[in-house]
Amino acid sequence: MNKAEILSVPVLNDNYVHLIHDPATGATACVDPAIAPPVIAAAEARGWAISHILITHPHGDHTDGVPEIVAKFGAQVFGSRHDRMLIPHCTNGVAEGDVVQVGALELQVLDVPGHTVHHVAYYFKDEQALFCGDTLFSLGCGRLFGGTAEQMWESLKKLRALPAETLVYCAHEYTNANADFALSIDPLNADLRARADEVQALRERGLPTVPSRMESEKRCNPFLRCDVLKFQAQLSLAGQDAADVFAEVRRRKDHF
Repeated sequence: MNKAEILSVPVLNDNYVHLIHDPATGATACVDPAIAPPVIAAAEARGWAISHILITHPHGDHTDGVPEIVAKFGAQVFGSRHDRMLIPHCTNGVAEGDVVQVGALELQVLDVPGHTVHHVAYYFKDEQALFCGDTLFSLGCGRLFGGTAEQMWESLKKLRALPAETLVYCAHEYTNANADFALSIDPLNADLRARADEVQALRERGLPTVPSRMESEKRCNPFLRCDVLKFQAQLSLAGQDAADVFAEVRRRKDHF
């Protein structure tokens, strides 16, 4: 079987639109197209035709490029079945346990509410790749716009349980700013400090910090460490319910 090709296209100020291409069939999926022209250009430069659009949630910086891409390629649009009316041209509602077939490639749908109440992610098991929109960022997570802290914590635990080798293709280049906050509340974490240095070096060279690896996120991302007693103790929250710890960490990030 030919290996899938994954291309991340930087758009706007800090968005990524991810393209997933199946060389065996020519099918190509586009994840969360914030705008269309650079995504279409990147696909056409490689001779790819976008056949599928995978939406994680219906915010405009994840969907505004949908109409133009559908007009250009006739792509099918997939998104949470609860958000179909909010996503342009979405005729394929999905939920936890569903599989989206992109040519010979299979992407599993995960329900990961929190950032929004019906947010989904797409997990490409064969390539150990996760397309998680705004639920999980490198060294961070999305704000709570509609979902609850309890929902987001459960969603992050679900993603954290994926294999350590999983590549995390989030939708934004927020890692440098996330590192500054993470170090402010977890300053003794040597793995985090090393990751922050790596991120700084990458950004100084104009290189992306996405994808990251789940193994690194589990060690470094404070939002995935809310049930770690040593981390809780640094926050003066030792022994508290992990969802409550998460809510406090999210509150601090919102005001950082």
